[in-house]
Amino acid sequence: METNPPTLELMSPIHSFPNRFLSSDCHNDEELNVQASGYTYMEVDGSRSSVVPLRSPDFLISNNFMNSGFHTDEVMVNDQASQDSGYANMPGAGSGSPQGPSVFSKSSRTHLDGPAHPHFVFDTPQGTRYWIPNVADKFIPVCGKSYPTFDVVVSMYELYAFEAVFSVKKGQTKVWNGIPTHKYLRCSKYGKPQSKRTFDTLDESSVRPRRTNFTWCDCKASILVSILNDTYIVLSFNDIHNHELVENYNRDLSKISRKLSFSTKQFIHNMSLNRIGPMRAYRCLVALKGGHHNVDGTPVDFKNFSHQLRIFIGERDTQVFLERLRERFDNLPNFYFDYTVSNGKLSSVFWADEISKLNYKAFGDVLAFDATYSTNRYKMVFVPFTGVDHHFQCVTFGAGLISTESIESYVWLLKAFLKAHGTQPTLVLSDQDPSMLQAVPMVFTESRHRLCMWHIMKKLPSKISADLLDNTNVRSCIHRLVWNVYIKPETFESRWNDLLETFGLQDHTWLNDMYNIKHLWVPAYFRELPMCCLMKTTSRCESSNAAFKVNSTSANTLVQFMMCFENRVVSQCYRQRVSEYKTSSTVFKGNTDLAIEQHAFAIYTNAVFAQVQKEIIKGKFLCYITNQTESSNTTLLIDVTHLDKRNNITNVYQVTYNTVDHSASCSCRNFTRIGYLCRHVFCVYRLKNIAKIPPQYINDRWCRDALPKEVFSLSSRYGVNPHAPSVMRNEILDLVTECVDVARTDEDLLSKLVAQLRDFKINVLSKQPLGTIQNETKECEMEELVGQPINIPVEVANPDVVRNKGCGTHTRISGPGEKAKAKPAKRPKQLRLCKRCGLYVDDHDSRNCIKVAAMKATKAAAEQQRQTAPGPSTSD
Repeated sequence: METNPPTLELMSPIHSFPNRFLSSDCHNDEELNVQASGYTYMEVDGSRSSVVPLRSPDFLISNNFMNSGFHTDEVMVNDQASQDSGYANMPGAGSGSPQGPSVFSKSSRTHLDGPAHPHFVFDTPQGTRYWIPNVADKFIPVCGKSYPTFDVVVSMYELYAFEAVFSVKKGQTKVWNGIPTHKYLRCSKYGKPQSKRTFDTLDESSVRPRRTNFTWCDCKASILVSILNDTYIVLSFNDIHNHELVENYNRDLSKISRKLSFSTKQFIHNMSLNRIGPMRAYRCLVALKGGHHNVDGTPVDFKNFSHQLRIFIGERDTQVFLERLRERFDNLPNFYFDYTVSNGKLSSVFWADEISKLNYKAFGDVLAFDATYSTNRYKMVFVPFTGVDHHFQCVTFGAGLISTESIESYVWLLKAFLKAHGTQPTLVLSDQDPSMLQAVPMVFTESRHRLCMWHIMKKLPSKISADLLDNTNVRSCIHRLVWNVYIKPETFESRWNDLLETFGLQDHTWLNDMYNIKHLWVPAYFRELPMCCLMKTTSRCESSNAAFKVNSTSANTLVQFMMCFENRVVSQCYRQRVSEYKTSSTVFKGNTDLAIEQHAFAIYTNAVFAQVQKEIIKGKFLCYITNQTESSNTTLLIDVTHLDKRNNITNVYQVTYNTVDHSASCSCRNFTRIGYLCRHVFCVYRLKNIAKIPPQYINDRWCRDALPKEVFSLSSRYGVNPHAPSVMRNEILDLVTECVDVARTDEDLLSKLVAQLRDFKINVLSKQPLGTIQNETKECEMEELVGQPINIPVEVANPDVVRNKGCGTHTRISGPGEKAKAKPAKRPKQLRLCKRCGLYVDDHDSRNCIKVAAMKATKAAAEQQRQTAPGPSTSD
C-alpha cells in the first residue's frame, strides 16, 4: 500500500470525492466531506506508478438518486428520476459521442492488451475500502451516448462487466404515467444483505442457514439509462464497488465466467449420449482446451446442467419422444413407428427406419432378438432386432420398448415388426424366455424358431453333479454331440441315447426335458434350412445390446435414450461404410493361380472373400479325389478326401457334379448352412478347370452390391444436422482449426488472427447481450438440444417405473459383522425454504412444490373418501 500525493485536478471542487464514493458503507458526512488528500490509493500488486486515476465531470452522481431504496421490481415517478439524475440538461449527450468518460487520464495499453492491473483499491480515512476496475477505454460505458434498444445497452454493459470481472443484473425501472422512463443495470451484489436467521443450537431439527458463497453487499456500481422516444441514453455511470473484485487468475471462477455457453452445453449433452457423464465431460473439455481456465463453468455447473436438462424434459418426456418419432415419420421416407397406450400412459413402442428396412430386405433371412434392461429411467425393456450383414457385422432391423415381458407384449411387438417389414424371416433365434417361446410361433407362422444353444449349454454344470463332470468326460461328449453340424437327426438320437446309457443319465430330468425340445435347438434338426449356421446363439444380440448400453444409461429419459439409440445406429452404419470402402478400394492379391479365386474376389466383400479364399486354398492343398463314378450321362459322383494340417485324413465327402451346368452339391452341406461353396467343391472345380463360380451358387446377401449406395449418403445419417446454421457452425469451427494449425508456430500470424477474432467478438457481443439473451433463450437452447419443441400438449403420459426380471435388487449383500452392528438413527432432514409456498419444509422445493401439493391433496381426498365410505354390511 502507498499513499499517492493529491493533484490539483483531484483537489478541484468538481472532482471532490463526496460525489464519487456514494456507497451505503459511507454512513456519516464527515467521511464524505474530507479532502481528497486524505484518501489512500493502493494498486493490486503494489507495482503501479503514482499516477492517480482521473475522473470526468460526467461521473457526478447524486446522493439522493444513488441511495434510493428501490428494489428490482419497483418503480418511481419521472420527476424524481430527473431531479436525482442531474442529467436533464446535460450538454453534449448525443448519439455517437466520440469520446466518453475515461477511467484513466492516460493509458499505455494497446487495444488488444489487457489491463496491467485488474483494479485499483481506495481506502477512506475512516477505513472503508472501494474497488475500481481497470478496464480498457473501449469497453467503458459512455455517458450521453444513445442506443437503439435496451438489449444493446445490456450487451454493452455486460461486455464491460466481463472485462471488469463482475456480474450484472437488471435493476429497477422508473415509470411515469405507466410509461418507463429510466432503467438501471447494476452489479449483481446490489441489494440489502439478508438478515441472519436465528436457530437453537441444541435443537437438531431447527432451521439452519444454508451455506453459500454469494452474498449481497448493496454495491452501488451501476449505469442509469434514460428512455426518450424509443432511444436509450446512458445518463450516469458508477464504477465504484464496495466489494473485492476478482483477480485475473480467478476470472474463470467468477459468476459471469461460469455461465455455460451453448457450445459447452451441447458438448455436455453430446457426451451424455455416449455415456460420458458431466465429470468426465469436464475433464475431456479441460484436456481439449488446454486448462481449467479456458473452460466455461466448473464441474458442479456441468452436473447441474445435466440435471436441469432431465428436469426440463420432465413430465413431457413421452410426448416429446412420440413427437420425435412422428416428425421422422413425416420427413423421412419409409419410416415406420407404432405404439400402444394403457391408462393414458405409454405401454409399448416400435420403430424402424428406411435403413433398417433395406438391411432387412438384404439380410433378413435370419433374425435374432433379445431383451435388455437398464436403458432408461422407466425400466422399460429394450428389444432390438438384429441380423448379420455381408461384412459379418451386426445390423439392426428395428427396435422396441415394452413395459412388461408378457406374451401379449411380445405378440404386439412382433406384429409391429412384421407390419413394418412385410415379410417373415426364415429363421428366428431367441433365448428360452417363456413369453418369447409362445409369442414367436403365434406371429411368425412361416418361420422356424430356434433357441440359443449357449443359454442351454451353460446350465450344464448346474444341472449335472459336479462329481460326474469332474471325474468323467461327459461334458466334452455332450458338447461334441450337440454342436455337430454334419450329422443327421437319426444319428443324433442314437448317439444321445448311447451317451445317456454310458454315463447312467437315462432318468435325468433336465436332460430329458432338453431332449424333448431338441427340434428347437440341436443343429441336426436345422441342417435342411438355408443359412442355418449363420447364428446358433444369441451372442450377436448380446453384442448388439451391449453396444447400445455403451451409449445409454438407466438415468436417461426416453428422449435421451432415443438419441443414444440413434448414435449407436450411426456408429453401426459408419462401420458398415468403412467396410464398404475397404472392399471397394482393396486390390486383388491371390494366393493361388486359380482364376476362380479372382472371380470370388470380384463378387464378394472382403470379409466373405477371406472365408471363401480359405476354402479355395484348402481345396487345392488339403483335398484330393479318391474315387469318381457316373450316376448318369451328366452326373458324376466324386469322393473327396479331406486332410488336416498334418496331412492326416479326417473325413471323406461325396460331391455330386453336373457336367452341363457345372452345378455341384457336397455332402457337408456347407452352401446350405452358410451360403458359399466348400473346399470339396472347389477341389472338383479345380480339376474340371472351372474359372468362375456358377451363378446359382452366388448368394446375393454376400455380394458387394447387396445394399444400395444411397444407404451411405449424408441424408441417411442421424448424426448429421442438415439445417444451415448447424452446417455453418461446423464449417466455422473447421476453418478456425485449419487456420490455427497452419499458424501454430508463427507468432505474428497468430497475433493477427487473435486480433481479428477479438474485434469480431466485440462486434458480435455488442449486438447480443451475454446474460439476458442466455436467460431468455434458455428454453430455446434446451429445445434445440432435445430436437423438439417442449411447449406441446401432453396427450400420452410417462410410463410407470416397472419391475422386470432384469432390474436387479440394487442392494449390496451385507456381511455378518454389518448385520450385527446396530444402525444409528437417521438424522432428520434439514428444513429448507420453499420460495413458492413460503414454508420451511423437507419434502419439496420451489421446483416441485405444485406437484407435491397435488399429490398430497389427492392422497388426502382418497383417505377422506375411504373413511367416509360405508363399510361392508354384515348379516346375521
